[in-house]
Amino acid sequence: MPSPFRSMIERRSAPLLLALRRLPGWVPFLALLALVLGGLFAPAPLGAALLAILALIVGWVTYLAWPALAPPGRLLRLAVLALMLVAAARRAIGG
Repeated sequence: MPSPFRSMIERRSAPLLLALRRLPGWVPFLALLALVLGGLFAPAPLGAALLAILALIVGWVTYLAWPALAPPGRLLRLAVLALMLVAAARRAIGG
């Protein structure tokens, strides 16, 4: 049985996930690609913010998918999230 917090997150995420599902598959892909490219090539403060937004999205989707993921999938998602956070931090300090 999911915790009340998890149930609340799932309930509040459902409308957004349904809206995303109605979009053509290339739209979310291009949005994420724009965040990645903007995060890597925009000036440092803006790039850090874009990468942080991307890390939030990855973290949100990872949280929602966690119960359905096998251990290797969980490790991969955590690795991607960690890389996003490191990249955002590096951009924030000007690296």
